[in-house]
Amino acid sequence: MDTARIAELLQPFLQSAQGRCHSEPAKAGEACPGPSRREPAALSPAQLQSISTYIDILLRWNARINLTAIRDPEEIVLRHFGESLFASSQLLNPQPSESSVVKSLSSVSSESSVVDSPSSLSSVVDSFCLVADLGSGAGFPGIPLKLWAPQISLTLIESNHKKATFLREVVRSLVLTNVNIRNARAESLTETFGLVTLRAVEDFASILPTAAALVAPGGRLGLLVGAAQIEPARASLPHLSWSDPVPIPLSTSRALFAGRRQR
Repeated sequence: MDTARIAELLQPFLQSAQGRCHSEPAKAGEACPGPSRREPAALSPAQLQSISTYIDILLRWNARINLTAIRDPEEIVLRHFGESLFASSQLLNPQPSESSVVKSLSSVSSESSVVDSPSSLSSVVDSFCLVADLGSGAGFPGIPLKLWAPQISLTLIESNHKKATFLREVVRSLVLTNVNIRNARAESLTETFGLVTLRAVEDFASILPTAAALVAPGGRLGLLVGAAQIEPARASLPHLSWSDPVPIPLSTSRALFAGRRQR
């Protein structure tokens, strides 16, 4: 698919993207640092080309296994990449500048600084944050999270063997590093993550406690859900501190809903 058209379709989802963060890194498994300043966002030519390649792979595999009911490439951009990149822009910090990386590397041993705003959904991730996408399926939002912030350590959790194989193909084709694909049920995992995302999974209500159990102290659970799922999620996980839901651009019913686990 033409990368200029992809950029045009995605622009509404990136209007409120996070600016770069120069906070110190979180320790492995801990929460991600707090929000930074906001500035306009734009995807690089390399990111746009990766999305184009991803779409080609998705359409080819979708002819063999049911990864998505959406077949039109532009609708895939809007429905899957748009929503996923909107979540990325709200929850993750993009690739830091070289000076930021040098500063982070020089202070790995120091305690991470956390700045949080109760009314803000933003939870900026730095170079060393651990992110998990539960029930990754066709790779949304997990792989777009990695395209947005290549410095994160990403775990894609997918119990279906064929879908896990598809995810490996995408990761290999896009030459993504520091991506771990776990072909297992989430209940079997023992590690925790600074950010856990969940989108379009079966048995949503029953999987929520499992997703919350994967969140490290001080970390966040980010849900891409319909409006009708927001209050049930809040009621199911009252121990999380929930931010106000943020509507997904170009959608009348979808929202990003995030809760923080107390330290």
